[in-house]
Amino acid sequence: MKVLLTHSYFLYLDTKQLSAGTPYPPLATLYAASLLRENGHEVKIADLQFSKSSDIKKHLQNFKPDVFVIYDDGFNYLTKMCLTNMREAAFEMQQAAKEMNLPVIISNSDASDHIEKYCNQGADYVIIGEAEHTLLELIEAYKNKTEKNNIQGIAYSQNGNVMKTAPRLVSKDLDNFPKPAWDLIDIAPYKQKWLSKHGYFSLNFVTTRGCPYKCNWCAKPIYGNRYNSHSPEYIVELIKDTQEKFGFTHIWFADDIFGLKPEWVKQFSELIKKENIKINYKIQSRADLLTEEDYVNYLAESGCNEVWLGAESGSQKILDDMDKGITVQEIEKAVELLKKKNIKPALFLQFGYLGENISDIKKTIKMVERLLPEDIGVSVSYPLPGTKFYDKVKDELKEKTNWTDSDELHLMFKNTYSPEFYKHLHRFVHNSYRAKQAQHYFKNLSFQNFRRVALFPYYKLKSIQEKNLLKKIEPFAASQL
Repeated sequence: MKVLLTHSYFLYLDTKQLSAGTPYPPLATLYAASLLRENGHEVKIADLQFSKSSDIKKHLQNFKPDVFVIYDDGFNYLTKMCLTNMREAAFEMQQAAKEMNLPVIISNSDASDHIEKYCNQGADYVIIGEAEHTLLELIEAYKNKTEKNNIQGIAYSQNGNVMKTAPRLVSKDLDNFPKPAWDLIDIAPYKQKWLSKHGYFSLNFVTTRGCPYKCNWCAKPIYGNRYNSHSPEYIVELIKDTQEKFGFTHIWFADDIFGLKPEWVKQFSELIKKENIKINYKIQSRADLLTEEDYVNYLAESGCNEVWLGAESGSQKILDDMDKGITVQEIEKAVELLKKKNIKPALFLQFGYLGENISDIKKTIKMVERLLPEDIGVSVSYPLPGTKFYDKVKDELKEKTNWTDSDELHLMFKNTYSPEFYKHLHRFVHNSYRAKQAQHYFKNLSFQNFRRVALFPYYKLKSIQEKNLLKKIEPFAASQL
């Protein structure tokens, strides 16, 4: 069978990420393409990430596939936010394929949550959960003209009703997957964008699938609560092979949680040193995993130079309400230990969780000022279908249920303060943090951060302006910041 795969993430539809200049290839799409090709199918990937408009018709006409597949990168957290811009792009591509009477299959988080919408726009099958083997079985069924509606892990529309088959179990032995089909995409624009914007080239890998923790606002539509790992040997071999081909010097390990098992991290570090691989990498992790010095040593020795922690809040009340399973003290200890080992700590922060008040917000701001991480990422609580948090607020999600792009940061449910308050709180926190950081760099004569120091007046002025706006929106609350 001739199979055309694409994805629905377009940089031009997400101006924040376009400006950041940190594009990564659609890794999950590459894994799916590799498995199909290994099983004898002719596969092409239409990687449209850098396209200014959907060029899918050109690819459909030139390749003339038997089946069209939209397969988003479920490893990249940006695809889990279910942005309306990307949804509309997927609908347009589905309709283009249906105009050519092609079967349409889709795998992404948004389609899992809105099966009927995607089927109404031309999708024949929506894959639920881990998708590679489900997709392979669907393609084989099309090839052999056999029954499809009993394949595990799919949903479809029948007589106006959404039908779901039995769920598919996730794969346990990840090393059985063939290596990503890097040769099916043009790596050059990714490398060029990274080098021109940042002076180095970063590529994305995953060592695991899934997350066993139960933060009640976090959706896991693809890999669920199971946690399975590649072997350290597989990952090191993959890095060595791919680095020789593409010449990258940095990796983003896109795992929900990297290195949950300390023994895995130890073996990985030993293999990296044994193979004499020179690489830096960043990960996403949890504070409670980063409080043991030996563990952080293994990270540092293997090239980890940046860790993004899901800190979320400096209020223990909010952390407990979220079911985060960490403490503020663990966040503080983790940041301290990472700095000690010359690993840059960065904090994900989330404002707007149910019941949050100005005292909780102030605790988060004070935590950031106290710890002064290398970077912060500020968001507001986003209700994702399938979560306990979503169930609590879903009745309030009437006119708006998704952000248009990743920079919208609109609070879509009723909370202590208005969406406008949180919009300016986000800006205030960012600018006041940058001003504090600039002061710290100046005090410590950190000349490599001269640009940040020079921008101190700008950040200070912007933080004052945003605080004044907050005072107009919520005078009592803002007066306490």
